[in-house]
Amino acid sequence: MSDNRIYFSDFYNVEPTTLEEYGAFNISLLNDLPLFVDPFLIFCSEEPEYKALHESIINYMIYLRDQAQQYPDPDEGMLKAWYLFPEVKQNYLGFCEDGNSGHGLGPDFAIALYTGLKDIFKNFGNEQVTHSPHLEKLCLIKKKVGRDNISDFVTNLIKEYLLAYTEEFAKKYVDPTLCRLFKNIPKIKFNYEKGVWQNASFYLPCFNKDYVLLTPSDMLVRVETWINKKDMYNNFEHLAISLSDDALRFEVNRYFYSLLSKNAKKPERLSAAQRTIVQFPQVIDYYIRNKEDEEDEAIANSVSEVGGVKQVFIEQLQKLVEQLKAETDFYKISPNSYEEALQRVMYLKHVIEDCDGHRWFYDGKKPIRRESDLHILYKLACYDTFSDVNSEVNNGRGPVDFKLSNSRKDSTLVEFKLSRTLKKNLEKQVDVYKDANNTKKAIKVILYFTEEEYKKTQDILNELSLYGKPGIVLIDARADNKPSASKAS
Repeated sequence: MSDNRIYFSDFYNVEPTTLEEYGAFNISLLNDLPLFVDPFLIFCSEEPEYKALHESIINYMIYLRDQAQQYPDPDEGMLKAWYLFPEVKQNYLGFCEDGNSGHGLGPDFAIALYTGLKDIFKNFGNEQVTHSPHLEKLCLIKKKVGRDNISDFVTNLIKEYLLAYTEEFAKKYVDPTLCRLFKNIPKIKFNYEKGVWQNASFYLPCFNKDYVLLTPSDMLVRVETWINKKDMYNNFEHLAISLSDDALRFEVNRYFYSLLSKNAKKPERLSAAQRTIVQFPQVIDYYIRNKEDEEDEAIANSVSEVGGVKQVFIEQLQKLVEQLKAETDFYKISPNSYEEALQRVMYLKHVIEDCDGHRWFYDGKKPIRRESDLHILYKLACYDTFSDVNSEVNNGRGPVDFKLSNSRKDSTLVEFKLSRTLKKNLEKQVDVYKDANNTKKAIKVILYFTEEEYKKTQDILNELSLYGKPGIVLIDARADNKPSASKAS
């Protein structure tokens, strides 16, 4: 690609401020960004449209609850029709680091939801403790059900709203030549009388022969949905001693402490909390009620996290790209060999170490220590380089971060790693970087943010006899050792 487009605003010639005023997040069409739809933010909104959305979500869950009582065994056809949904990849949000094609909601999620409604939460929709039923309740006990599953499920349940929301924006602000009518989009509206999902058609922005969906920023969260298992388990002991039901409080605490050894450490206490909640699932309602009472914090948290993603993956990335263009030939190399891939990495190293570019690898004052975030930044920064940049490919020695290709016979593997995960990763691939022939096809880029991380990285490389070997590139992203004069704007 050679037209410098990364974000929705670039592809459809609209101002980022227009999207912001409309309330939509400016997604990247090159890669999913790490944001998720949180149903709690829909619940606690004062917007009438959101209140109606939350009610529609709960109505569908109540329908599934009633049907689960009628089907003592999960019928495969029923699960496919009512529980299994694809990832709504057209919103370009979520976990996927390679494009926007995730895994969707598979059988594990479907069975977890079905059994939860049939056995543990038969009273779903008739809660006495909470202000409202919440979909997340069904995901607080079951394994293999996390933030991405909840987000995918809710996104499917509100897809009609998102389609109409995007259609309205497209009709107002997007050039008609960049849009088209998409007919018979599946699973848009549920017909309760017939028990089937119905299709519908919408006029939408078009990209790679598929439609694009916008999502309101105030539905989004980054780290966790407001109601989540980790938070519940970590705060279980405080929750247990503060239960307003005296009898339940006595039974819960008695059971919990009976599971602990004399000097129980955190892992044992967390395990005991999980077992206690399975034994007394009514505790979940008290946890959710506490989270309902903190809805202002949920909204503030969403604003902060969405703002952080915007800062790092849009504003800072754009400045990094501008630096790479202005101060190096990063985007001018003809990609056809290992040496050229390495040269790009060295340009990136130069900008980070010598041109104040390290700033773009910080979230506020904190360094970005999520490898997944580094992968996204690198993938987006490489938008105008190699003709094919694939993530998490498997080259026969296990998965690697990127495969940059110009042809089937000409490709280079590039991995971005942090010092804290380096040793385990390198131990499996020592021979790759010791073998002069293999190193012509692989590059390991190691970012470090402190002197301690640098020394640790040196020790690991020396221990594995890899220090100074071809294909190993260290990048100093420390903030405390850079010259005061900044070449960055």
